[in-house]
Amino acid sequence: MTTAILAPAALLAAWSLVILTWMAATRLPALSKAGLDLAKPMPGGRRGADLEGVLPDSVNWKAHNYTHLHEQPTVFYALCGILAISGAGTGLALQLAWAYLGLRIAHSLVQVTINYVPVRFLLFLVSSLVLAGMTYFAITATL
Repeated sequence: MTTAILAPAALLAAWSLVILTWMAATRLPALSKAGLDLAKPMPGGRRGADLEGVLPDSVNWKAHNYTHLHEQPTVFYALCGILAISGAGTGLALQLAWAYLGLRIAHSLVQVTINYVPVRFLLFLVSSLVLAGMTYFAITATL
């Protein structure tokens, strides 16, 4: 088993925790400033979606990104595991994993700061193509 490809996966997991911390550090003060008491029941429940239009967009962007880090990257984690177990997590597959990590971090930074959709979309598109390349290597390694 080749474990080098697990490093970008581990770092993306760590990055997700950085975004979680950033989200909490901005959201909790914003909740207080908005006069929301989390201990009191609220119509509609207590979901992040309930805070749309209540908290500033720039605060909600961190939560949106945290959610995004638990969507497509789950495929990345699976691919890294498949490539590591199959011994195919080297060479170009490994380079693609590092590229995916960098692209997802860049995507996060754009989303949580300026949230300029054309740049975000381009980063998402390129990272999706990188993921497709990793998928190719995983398929060829396992068939």
